[in-house]
Amino acid sequence: MEFINVEDKVGFAKEFMPRILRAKPEYKVPLICLEAGQEIKPHQSGTGIFYIISGKGVMTVEGKEFDVKPGNMVFVEKGESRGIRAVEKLVAFAVHIS
Repeated sequence: MEFINVEDKVGFAKEFMPRILRAKPEYKVPLICLEAGQEIKPHQSGTGIFYIISGKGVMTVEGKEFDVKPGNMVFVEKGESRGIRAVEKLVAFAVHIS
């Protein structure tokens, strides 16, 4: 078992870099901390589950845009393109399943 206090891991940088909370061969859990205007460009990957902790943003899934806010959870299937842009300072975590 591992206990992680996510609030202790939150941090922002001039250039976005995910903070990996945990990684195993079958999954990865990055913490996403984006300043307003920063983005992760749409890309394809394995199955992804995203949970918005704070802030607001726009997720792009398969070319369609969706507003996201705290409490929203987004499921993206393997191979579907996904990206996110922060409208205001945004914190989210994802679970990427290989």
